[in-house]
Amino acid sequence: MNSTATALAASPVWYQPLRALAALVSLRYVVLRASTAAAAIAGGLVQTFVFARVLDPQDFSIFILIGTFGLSLWLFDLGAAKILYVRQRERHLAGSSDGTVPAQSSAVTFAYALIVLTGTLLCFAVMKARPSVDLGRAVECALFFSFSALNLVWFPLRNISNAVDEFISFETLEAARRVGHIGLILAMLAGLPILVSLLLANLLWLVLLAACVARLARMGALALRMSGTFAALTAFWRGNRAEILRSGNYAMAELTVYNFPYLVVPMMFGLGAPTIILDTMFKIFRGATLIYAAGLDPLVPRQTRAFAERDAATLKKATLMATVLCAVPTVALCALLWFAGDRVFALLLGPAATVPAAVTPVLIVLLIANMIQNVASCLLQHTGFFREIARAATFMAAMTAMVYVAHADIVGFIGAYATVYVAGAVLYTAYVVRKPFRIAAERQP
Repeated sequence: MNSTATALAASPVWYQPLRALAALVSLRYVVLRASTAAAAIAGGLVQTFVFARVLDPQDFSIFILIGTFGLSLWLFDLGAAKILYVRQRERHLAGSSDGTVPAQSSAVTFAYALIVLTGTLLCFAVMKARPSVDLGRAVECALFFSFSALNLVWFPLRNISNAVDEFISFETLEAARRVGHIGLILAMLAGLPILVSLLLANLLWLVLLAACVARLARMGALALRMSGTFAALTAFWRGNRAEILRSGNYAMAELTVYNFPYLVVPMMFGLGAPTIILDTMFKIFRGATLIYAAGLDPLVPRQTRAFAERDAATLKKATLMATVLCAVPTVALCALLWFAGDRVFALLLGPAATVPAAVTPVLIVLLIANMIQNVASCLLQHTGFFREIARAATFMAAMTAMVYVAHADIVGFIGAYATVYVAGAVLYTAYVVRKPFRIAAERQP
């Protein structure tokens, strides 16, 4: 037991939940991770607030779609980042010095960087080809695409850092990124040109990516050599083909579920207000997912160690604690939306759009279902059950496709979308009970 947990052991009984948490995870990491998650939500909302005031609704909705396409580059991950986590975690727990996994991790990260660069150049070319777009606006669109897409490179670095217990260092960099990007976005209200803001935001990305890569390389978790990159990438594919296909299926299905509305709503209801309403709702929805990650990530090392040791009791206890950490902010957010949702949306959007009152209860259901799904999905991913999450995500993607044929209004569309998440939450939870919980219990010595 660490010193924090020892001190809490002598605390009053109402500190019991905190005492249990301290026994499972670093409280410093919990606080830091929660802070970066809060900053991520703030960043999304600040972006909506600022863009609603510095862009007209048409341009605002176009930037929304460009950002969505940038985030959609996660399709190219094919779940490889989570596979790298599992392999790096196995290597770290075993104390191995084998260089295969670090070389493959570097190759995957480098490949993702090339994908982002290619997508950015393609975005610039497409926007520049439009008669109504001048050179400056084309550059702004490309920079915003890059700003969103670089999450693809950050994602494997986060997983590698967590796998080798460098989560504190990574979250420190993440905190700097979030604060810096929020500051640059807010500066637009003070007159900073969008072009300058986005350029500086991308430069900050590059500095932090370089710092993270350098640290992991010093630890031996990455191998910084260009020679052999293609061979390492090929070896990674050959050695993990089955898992990549399964996790790739999961990634594609998840991407479909997450981004499907961004493709359908503009086609069914047009640009401008409908797309802005959808994006505002999703800023809260996806922001909550980042909060869930803040509650889940600190418990992952304990969960994976408990599963490896076939300690079912600790595995269930850590999962329950992760659920509690996610539930607390979810309840607070749902209460805020229920009692003041109309005022929150009015503050964010100003004159750009008005969110229908019926959206609020639907969003609350969506948040709760998504919380349950995230707890279950996180455990399944980090314990290697890629087949199960692929099946669950494919089921959700099929249900999402059915939403399109319903031909409802914008509120009905969002309501049907929430139903998909309720069904997904049930299925993911069933897989957790049938797989990691059951296996850990059956194989106890």
